Amino acid sequence: MSSHEPRTLRIAGREVPVITANTVVVGTGSAGYCAAERLVEFGQDDVVMVTDKVGAGASRNAGSDKQTYYKLTLSGDTGDSVREMAQTLFAGGAMDGDNALAEAALSARAFLHLADLGVPFPQNRYGEFVGYKTDHDPRQRATSVGPYTSRSMVEQLEKRVRANGTRVYSECRVVDVLHHDGAVAGLLLLRTDVPHDGERSPYLLVRCTNVVYATGGPAGLYAVRVFPHGQWGASGAAYRAGVRGKGVTEWQFGLASTKPRWNVSGTYMQVVPRFVSTDDDGGDEREFLTEAIPDYGRLMTLTFLKGYQWPFDVRKARDGSSLIDLLVYRETVLRGRRVYLDFRRNPVREEFDPSALDPEAYAYLEKAGVLFGTPIERLKHMNLPAYEFYLNKNPYVDLEREMLEVDVCAQHNNGGLLVDAWWQSNLPGFFPVGEAGGAHGVYRPGGAALNSGQVGATRAAQFIAAQRGAEPVAEAAFVAAAEPALRDAVELVGRATARAAQGAEDNTGDLLSAAGELMSAKAGPVRSRRSIAEALEQVEEWLGTYRDLVVADAGSRRAVNRAFLVRDILTTAQVYLTAMADYVDNGGRSRGSVLYTDPGGSLPLVGYGPDAARELDLPDLFRFALDDGALDDAVQEVSWTAHRAADPASASEAGEVDIAWRPRRPIPEADDFFENVWREYREDQNIR
Repeated sequence: MSSHEPRTLRIAGREVPVITANTVVVGTGSAGYCAAERLVEFGQDDVVMVTDKVGAGASRNAGSDKQTYYKLTLSGDTGDSVREMAQTLFAGGAMDGDNALAEAALSARAFLHLADLGVPFPQNRYGEFVGYKTDHDPRQRATSVGPYTSRSMVEQLEKRVRANGTRVYSECRVVDVLHHDGAVAGLLLLRTDVPHDGERSPYLLVRCTNVVYATGGPAGLYAVRVFPHGQWGASGAAYRAGVRGKGVTEWQFGLASTKPRWNVSGTYMQVVPRFVSTDDDGGDEREFLTEAIPDYGRLMTLTFLKGYQWPFDVRKARDGSSLIDLLVYRETVLRGRRVYLDFRRNPVREEFDPSALDPEAYAYLEKAGVLFGTPIERLKHMNLPAYEFYLNKNPYVDLEREMLEVDVCAQHNNGGLLVDAWWQSNLPGFFPVGEAGGAHGVYRPGGAALNSGQVGATRAAQFIAAQRGAEPVAEAAFVAAAEPALRDAVELVGRATARAAQGAEDNTGDLLSAAGELMSAKAGPVRSRRSIAEALEQVEEWLGTYRDLVVADAGSRRAVNRAFLVRDILTTAQVYLTAMADYVDNGGRSRGSVLYTDPGGSLPLVGYGPDAARELDLPDLFRFALDDGALDDAVQEVSWTAHRAADPASASEAGEVDIAWRPRRPIPEADDFFENVWREYREDQNIR
């Protein structure tokens, strides 16, 4: 195995350390570690990993009441099959069939691999891995090890990677993806732990044949998010290199606590807490849900249903549980108020009256033995660890004594960077895996993301080990590819730090916050053609003037890092906003976890009784019409091309964004005659 020690090359007039390897894996989450571990297993040990921070990221730090892993049924007496699971995934809409088939076909292999590594998925005394039904799941394919399923996955995969001796470079920000002759050539990284004092190069280059891009979703796009601190994403660098995006309009939003960041799904909703809003200072307390849901039984039932209908689903916004998300959005975004869950008191009435619940909710709570008391009493009886969880967080919240602040938060990007059946992008040698890759459709079963990350990482590793074992590009060609990117980075930092030296105030933090707040306000779970256009205009203005706008203190490694981070986020925002505008222009209506304002649409309904068909008195912003699957068979692809000026000092960071629509790839109809498959497998293991 190569030692992967950097050697110094002179590039663009600077001495820069360069690492050479067949494959670099970017990211140390569950998908990244899986790819690194699988590469060695499949015979490609010339691997190095880079990451912005080991220990950060969504896999290790995110979760929910019962974080779910979705896989083929491995217990019980009900039938299941690879093709049936593929069809379930495919039915989510706008998902390519070869990705759906691969995720189904490898789900058992990926799951059992994790179990063998030590992830304690529950099994009965005969060894069956039992499951439960999750959202958008017709069977009981889901399983869990509790709120930290993905953390357990990361920890066990990391142990194997360390045992393999794979070198990991932390504190590395991806600045640019390098390419040569139409294929990936390497990476330009910023060492965020190296001062800009001239003693050492703050830049690090990687020369490689393959990049496995496990950087997570572009979490930095939204200010109101449940992605953990330290999870930003790095999709902008990929778009700058010509990697296309796919289905990027499709996000998942849901109710989550903001301090600490955590999904309030499952038991937190099933115990029926009180929803309260206050002014910014904590005064003027109101139970605001009653304004739109006056029926006591309906209010409690819809709150209960949010437990396993947790993501905002626009199909449930007219007369179902997602109406609650819209009402929270109205309080926080439109009214500028703060929203809390109060587990200390029952909603509306002092005494809990379960007889008013719908039969489904009543039966569930009766079986759980919690038809009594206050929400906190029900929570502690039904799921004590869910109560204790907030006591052990920083900042901690004692739900028995204080309210929990919540909002409708960005939680997962179902779209992302383009992937084929082997999770390779349109740029040969570049493999986006995990949330960075756009493998999902509009809807996906709960827990499908964890399976997709393991399957995509395994598929990428298989393909690299079998088909992409060539040496990296020659040193001279690599220098030619790296030089313009390095000059560009040095020039951007030089101008930003020079302005700070002349007395301008560092604004990288303000730009970072402003970009996220803009996206949350105008391109979050509720969007309109007008709000998208307003956001896009602002983003393109920031990008167009970025080199004259950004100010970074040279003495602050964090500020220099954010200068590149903000550029990455704004590039991604330009791509995503352009895609959103194009979606509306192509007749796209509300679907998935997004409401697109439609002046000709309808408002949510009052609900029960004689007023069941009466529309709620809500702003016209909430008027919508459902897509009803009209674009399920189409996939939107998006690409970004830089505007290059003759003088780099005057170059705009805004690019040209192009959109193309294509039919989604169907689920493949393979020849499964054993003798034929065996013959082909002997030839190349069917990796082609």
